[in-house]
Amino acid sequence: MSYLDPPDSGRRLTGIAVVTVFHAVLIYALLTGLARKVIEVIVPPLETKIVEEVKPPPIDKPPPPPPPKMAAPPPPFIPPPEVRVDTPPPVTNTITAVSDVKPAVEAPMPQVQTPARTRTNAVVDASRCEKPEYPTASLRAHETGIVVLSFLIGADGSVLDSKVLRTSGSRRLDEAARKGLGLCHFRPATADGKPEQSWARIEYEWKID
Repeated sequence: MSYLDPPDSGRRLTGIAVVTVFHAVLIYALLTGLARKVIEVIVPPLETKIVEEVKPPPIDKPPPPPPPKMAAPPPPFIPPPEVRVDTPPPVTNTITAVSDVKPAVEAPMPQVQTPARTRTNAVVDASRCEKPEYPTASLRAHETGIVVLSFLIGADGSVLDSKVLRTSGSRRLDEAARKGLGLCHFRPATADGKPEQSWARIEYEWKID
């Protein structure tokens, strides 16, 4: 058995020859433009089409407004002609009737004098009433003063209403005097001898003995 010529040497030479021939054919194709023709045959030609743009339908525009109506100008004002009317002069020779009869003078009505009504005011005297009780808190605080009250004296002499006209400086003393003196009875006012209700004013002094 020979080691110089292995059994695969023939195959190797055949492969080398095939590769050499393939390269030679490829170089020839590149030089002669055969490859470009093959590519043109393989790749089909591109077809182009022009597509028209689809335009949207036109929008209906509103109809234009009607033209304004032109009113006819008013006729020119022509002032009426001034007409002067002469008034006749006043008549001075008028005749007036003269009478010697004097008009009757009405006698004045006699005036009836009504007698004046006699009135007397109510008499409010606190000395005839029981003294109001001195508030304990006012005693501790040494509160004193003069309060002016107004009483509505009824026809029977009782106090119907009361209010403080001038404070003594202490609300406790004002209320104590109003309530205490409101229990008294006074002499009512009179009109023609008849008693009637009226307002009367009274002053009361609070002092610590």
